Amino acid sequence: MRFQAPQLGALGVTFTAFRAMEFVSLVAIIGIVSNFINEIVTSQRDMPDVLVGTLVVASIATLYVSISYILYYDGLLPLLIAGGIDLALMVAAIVVAVTIGKPLSMLKCELLPQPTPPTETFTMSISARDYASAAAKYNNYLALITTDQPHCYEIKAVWGLGIALCVLFAFSAVICVGLWRRIKSGAAAPPKDIEG
Repeated sequence: MRFQAPQLGALGVTFTAFRAMEFVSLVAIIGIVSNFINEIVTSQRDMPDVLVGTLVVASIATLYVSISYILYYDGLLPLLIAGGIDLALMVAAIVVAVTIGKPLSMLKCELLPQPTPPTETFTMSISARDYASAAAKYNNYLALITTDQPHCYEIKAVWGLGIALCVLFAFSAVICVGLWRRIKSGAAAPPKDIEG
């Protein structure tokens, strides 16, 4: 049995490319944020809500991107619904990018100290007080991103990928509508008769 992608021209190829870029961006975000959460949890601190929200949105979006491409490949994807979900994920990516990026917009990573030796991690620089309130969790997030240059650059990478996902999901929503119109117009047009 030979596998062959749907033959939907440039829109189909563009849809495939956008899904691949979305998948790669989402997996990168999940990896970086999971690393942050692991470092925070191993130091027995409360993790910032912004990181938990980012991980949840990225995980759900990765699952959706994977399933929607499989359905597209088999010709079973309801394209208008997929376009609507892509718009919803664009809004979620905007919320994530804004939430993560608020303290990052003016932060200059090159002014932060170099990484500390392996015996001392960034979590040791955060005080041992109770992080129960939302303001304290936000301060925990600020302490995380301003610890050293690598952490700053990593969270800025997550921010940049979040912004890129906003654009990718916006365009893939438009592409879904274009594919739907193409399939609809191709199915509705009567076959041309050469003799008549």
